[in-house]
Parts: sequence; structure tokens; C-alpha cells
Amino acid sequence: MQVRPGTVIGVVLVLIACTVAVLAPVLAPYDPTRSSVFFLDAPSRAHVFGTDELGRDILSRVMYGARTSLLIGVGAAVLAVAIGAPIGLVAGYRGGKIDILVVQAIDLFIALPGLVLALIITVMVGPSLQNLVVVLGFVMWPVVARLVRGQTLAVREQPYIEAAVAAGGSSLWIIRRHVWPNIFRVVAAQFAITVSFAIITSASLSFLGLGIPPPTPDWGSMVRSGFDVLAINPTLSLAPGAAIALVVLGFYLLGSSAE
Repeated sequence: MQVRPGTVIGVVLVLIACTVAVLAPVLAPYDPTRSSVFFLDAPSRAHVFGTDELGRDILSRVMYGARTSLLIGVGAAVLAVAIGAPIGLVAGYRGGKIDILVVQAIDLFIALPGLVLALIITVMVGPSLQNLVVVLGFVMWPVVARLVRGQTLAVREQPYIEAAVAAGGSSLWIIRRHVWPNIFRVVAAQFAITVSFAIITSASLSFLGLGIPPPTPDWGSMVRSGFDVLAINPTLSLAPGAAIALVVLGFYLLGSSAE
């Protein structure tokens, strides 16, 4: 079996991000929330990426920011799959009025851009890590449900499903034993892509001031805080921006290669 280069790159990027997130207390050279008088210092041997407007080490904040982004991305993807997969399975297998209602609900949600919908809900409930996970999971479940429904419709027409029905298998048993195992790989691919979408969407919300409240390190907030001082220390925005791009690319490559 030939391994795609994209898969290898995706695995490496995701593993690096996960390692940094888990080992941030060991790898980070400074406390990410500790201020100092050396504010907006340029990159140096003491501070590889320099310091921010409060004198905090940028490298340490980028490392700890990986925790926040991965928690939001994976948490939102888990919630989206937990909501969307059962709905898509039932709608695709049962059909009829249930399928019509689900399709209408999915179309209603997808009619609004995900970022706009997340922005509206976040303004209503307030920014926090838990709220962002719930909001992004709620915004993204229709995409998962639509994919699962389409895959279920295709599997439902297979001869082995007809044989299982003729043998007296219940709908729940057939879905669990025959439908889900045959669509799991596609759902896993969508899960990875959903993680990447959640990370970049949460970073966008943070850039707009609706992300994790300070002083918790957050990549989107770091990009925004460095936007006004690009001429003094551009790494304040470039370092977290590069981290966002690489992690999103890693999960996207994983999802694309698994399809």
C-alpha cells in the first residue's frame, strides 16, 4: 500500500502540534502569562520570537496556545460528529418524512456562513473555551449530518443491506452492524477536516475579540495584538499565524488523504 506524501506531512504536523501542546510546560522557556519590562523586544537568544506588548515571551505563548486551539478544534469536532452522525444515519436509512425534515434543517443551517453564525451565537452566549466548543460544534453538525446521510443512502441500496432486512434485522442493528462500519472512514476524514475548520474559525473569532479571554494564550488573539505593531516586532503576529496555518494544513491533509 502506497502512502501519500500528503498523509505523511499531515501526520507529522499533527504529531508535532499534539506534542507541543502536551509538553508545553516542559518545552516552554518562560511562563506564558508572566509580564516583564522587556516589552516588544525583537527576536534574540533569550527570546527566540521576541516579546509582546506586555513583555511576555512569544514562543512560550505560541506553545501554550497549541493547547487552546487543539482543545477547541477536537472538542468542537467531537460534538459535531456526536450530533450530526446519528441524525444523518437515521435520516439516510429511514428516509420519508424524517429525511425531508432533516434535509430542511441542514439547508437552513448551511444557508448562513459558518463564521457569521458562530459570530452571532458567540456574541449571545459570551466568549469562553467551553462556549466556543459548543458554538462551533453546533455550527458544524449540519455538514457532518449531510455527509453521513449521503453515505448512508448509498450503503442502504447495497445487496447485503437487503439481505439483512430480509433476515429480520432491526433498523438499529443494521445501522450499527452494516451501515456505520462502511461509512466510518469517510466520517473519520470529515472529523479531521472539521478540526481544521474549528481551529481557523476560533482563531477568526479571537481576532475579532470574541475568543478566549486574556491572559490565556490564544493564537487568534496574538495575531490581533501584533497587528498594530508589525513594524516593531512582526513575529508577534507571524509566529501564531504560522502555527495556525501549519496545524490547519496538517488536519486538512489527514482528512483529505483518508477520504
